Amino acid sequence: MAHEVNGGCLCGSIRFTLSGPFDRFYFCYCLRCRKSTGSAHASNIFTTPDRIQWLSGQERVRRYELPEAERFCKSFCPDCGSPVPALSRDGKSLIIPAGSLDADPGLRPQAGIFWRVRAAWYEDGLAARRYDGYPA
Repeated sequence: MAHEVNGGCLCGSIRFTLSGPFDRFYFCYCLRCRKSTGSAHASNIFTTPDRIQWLSGQERVRRYELPEAERFCKSFCPDCGSPVPALSRDGKSLIIPAGSLDADPGLRPQAGIFWRVRAAWYEDGLAARRYDGYPA
């Protein structure tokens, strides 16, 4: 089933539309993804490169490839630092940061990869008290 969802960076200078269906949705707990997101994991959706239409700011996108990594890369907005979709290093996949999407992509996470090297505090965070906004 075809599914379209818009997305973009935090400051709005980069915008895109994605057309599904999407192939995979993984949480990655590896150290590289934790460092690049500043969080416990990356939340990435994978699809084919032809599924994206850039609406604005494509020329602004910056890319970082970790030299010693076979697969790791990251694309981001140079103004706000938000991650945006990136073509995989082999050119076969489009990697979409799920948090960059404006709406539900219609796909749920299917796996957590590199679980063994997750942050020591990850599961404690899941059990922590929850608030709907800032705590009082």
